[in-house]
Amino acid sequence: MKPFHLVAVPHEDIIQGRLTMDVFAADLWEVFQGRAVEDYQNPEVFFRKTYLTAGIKTLLKVTSKRLMGEGGDPVVQIQTPFGGGKTHSLIALYHAFTNPEAVRRYFEEAVEAKVVVIVGTAISPRQEEGEITGTIWSEIEKQLEGEVKKLKSPVSPGRERLREVLERHQPLLILIDELLEYIAKAAGIKAGYRELKVGDTNLAAQTIAFMQELTETVKSLDKTLLVVTLPSSVMEYPDEEAAEKMLAKLQKVAGRVEKIYTPVAGEEIYEVIRRRLFRSIDKGAAKEIVNEYIDYYEKEGIVVDKAEYRSKMFRSYPFHPEVIDVLHHRWGSIPTFQRTRGVLRILSLAVYRLKDSQIPLIHLSDFDLSYGELAEELIKHVGREYESVLSGDITARDSNAKKVDRTLGGTYQGLKLGTKLATAIFLYSFSGGERGISLGELKLACADPNIPSSVVTEVVDKLTSTLYYLWREDGRYLFKSQANLNRAIISKMSEIESEQLNQEIKSLIERHAGKALPAYIWPRSTKDIPDSEDLKLVILQTQDLDFAKEILQNYGENPRVNKNTLFFSTPMENERISFETWLRKKLAWESVAKDKSLNLTQAQKREVEKNVKEFKKDERNQLRRFYRLVYVPAKEFREIDLGIPIFGDDRNITNEILERLKAEGEIIEKMSPYLILEKYLGGKDYIEIKQLYKTLLTTPGEPRIGKENFIKSIRNGVAEGIFGFGVIKDGTVECLKFKEMPDVSLQDYEAIIKKELCEKREYEFKETEAMERVFHESTPEVYDTPTSKISAEGAVQVSPAFQESVINSIILEVKLPKGKFSEFYKYVLKSIENSFEKSDVIIKIAARHGSLKKSDYENKVKETLYQINAEIMDEKLE
Repeated sequence: MKPFHLVAVPHEDIIQGRLTMDVFAADLWEVFQGRAVEDYQNPEVFFRKTYLTAGIKTLLKVTSKRLMGEGGDPVVQIQTPFGGGKTHSLIALYHAFTNPEAVRRYFEEAVEAKVVVIVGTAISPRQEEGEITGTIWSEIEKQLEGEVKKLKSPVSPGRERLREVLERHQPLLILIDELLEYIAKAAGIKAGYRELKVGDTNLAAQTIAFMQELTETVKSLDKTLLVVTLPSSVMEYPDEEAAEKMLAKLQKVAGRVEKIYTPVAGEEIYEVIRRRLFRSIDKGAAKEIVNEYIDYYEKEGIVVDKAEYRSKMFRSYPFHPEVIDVLHHRWGSIPTFQRTRGVLRILSLAVYRLKDSQIPLIHLSDFDLSYGELAEELIKHVGREYESVLSGDITARDSNAKKVDRTLGGTYQGLKLGTKLATAIFLYSFSGGERGISLGELKLACADPNIPSSVVTEVVDKLTSTLYYLWREDGRYLFKSQANLNRAIISKMSEIESEQLNQEIKSLIERHAGKALPAYIWPRSTKDIPDSEDLKLVILQTQDLDFAKEILQNYGENPRVNKNTLFFSTPMENERISFETWLRKKLAWESVAKDKSLNLTQAQKREVEKNVKEFKKDERNQLRRFYRLVYVPAKEFREIDLGIPIFGDDRNITNEILERLKAEGEIIEKMSPYLILEKYLGGKDYIEIKQLYKTLLTTPGEPRIGKENFIKSIRNGVAEGIFGFGVIKDGTVECLKFKEMPDVSLQDYEAIIKKELCEKREYEFKETEAMERVFHESTPEVYDTPTSKISAEGAVQVSPAFQESVINSIILEVKLPKGKFSEFYKYVLKSIENSFEKSDVIIKIAARHGSLKKSDYENKVKETLYQINAEIMDEKLE
């Protein structure tokens, strides 16, 4: 989309920054005296930059008709709020009927007439040496006749004398502006009735009497029109009570014959502003931009009446409609704010600051409140106390909104969304009526097609918890000069010492550690963790792996024996700042809740109670997010990242870690008898069971299994005939159980025995039984048979029935199907190894189409090879 200043081209005075208030301050008297700025003095320029609203057009037509003697209202009252276009309307009348040819292209019915101009702020009544000058009636005669003769008295002249002066100057247009201002001054001047002997009165009363005479006189003249302006309220006057009474009297006097007109009505303000600030608008390009915004609103579910809002956006372009509505209606309802003039002034400053930007549409959030002139135009209407509010929360380099800007992700960090949204909320915060803005309204007012509207929610949440003067009341956000709870929270947070913070972290761990594994929290020395056979979790204060290694190796001054029973939990250090900030806030809210010296409102008390509960509820989640690393001893520490906590997971820390360790295979419920056979018994005749268990406890990286489960695994291996069970006596082993369940108690003499020895013992036992049976059942005669014979000593010698051929050497190269190595080992390799004194087995593994973590390769594959004394002859990794 094109930048707005290429679509709506500003007037040169806007681009150049010639933005003094007099450019927008319409002054009828200065025009009358010929010394106004060109925008008001030059009739052609004035009409070119003025949007002729329906109200102004009607006023011009009514005036033209009256001055041509075609009837119409003799008296017109223009009544609007302060700055609502009253004076601007009078200037339009002045130019139209004093320079009709100059404005003919804008108003064809213009006719030439005599115009009298009375401005209450320019004319001052005076009393010198008993003489009173500067009355409205004397000023009228002076402008018409060139001198004052008939209307010289300080007393209202009466209708007949007034008619004599007015009638011969028809067509006549009398413009009276700021009448109430004049009467307020006239109230301080006494007007004597000495010749009438009726006492004293003031000039204000005489002026009101004159206005009644004037309206009645004008009514009797067919080509004379009186146009008078009155304010809609008197709140801008010092003595409001007196001004209110005078205004009521004027309205009563003029109301008998007047017609009231409003110069600017409804959405005409859009075109008034566009005409005054921009010299041209590319309507095609403006329509494209508006359509893109409407499509964005529809996509994001921002509820608007598409057709109506499209039209409204087009009429207000290059401003978002909310910009003009907020300034004209909300700020315009502030008594001191000059509605049309004030809006023009503020918008001209905004356009000047944005004239080089790339934005396609001007939002309230685009206003640069750090620009002194712009800020001043706002602050002067709401109070100087808001200077510190603006500085602390929005405009200063280290303001809270800019802190929010820096916390946003990289995608949005440079967009200053915190500052922009805070700016929009500030501008929505002031009104004579409803204040503040809802989240939905904020999404509409600050929409950017390049940013999802959900981001607005995220940023507003951050602003709400960070800014000092931003309040949320009944679902609406607004700024106040009174600090919110954030300031108290920040103050409380700054009071929290590191020692208190650390103690709270430790307390949180103690509350949420659980008992699934014995937990040792923040040990100071290696002796704080017992050197027992139980599995245990060491929770460290920091991610200090050097200390973890020291604990692993030592128990006080002695070497640690049961190294393989330890696991370590540590915080993730790059989460520390976030976690400690959260914890400081938690402690701060709890401190505010206990602080009886704070004068909190009921709403604030409810907010404190709500936040204390929410922070309490979030304890486990925040602690687990911080303590998410587990280190498992092996050849080197293996790191397990528990990841981001799952929403709603209420498991305690040790329970979650235990389950994860089991899932990772770091803690097992049973050992495969084949693993015991292949990894530990191997080629040995036997191994001591208790020593095997000690090996598992003392060697980091070995399988971790509880004692009862270990014994069960041994018993199952014996019962399944994978190995035997026996005892060691005098350096020899005796097989006691094979293929039946033994009783194992981890005594020093208990051993598992390779099954071949148990099978041989069983065979020899049966063979001996058979030989004894033959020996006892046979006769003493010597039988000479081809298959057996008994020696003279009585021993039985068995001869084979036939001589079988034998193999003396084997070299076998085999390619195994996946998953068949166990059978290969059990039925092929073991048979060969049992038949030959020396058998060298060289295994070549070619693994493809998959992946294996390097840590798993090192800890599970190579570590196992080292444990069984295997020689790695070649290794190629990719």
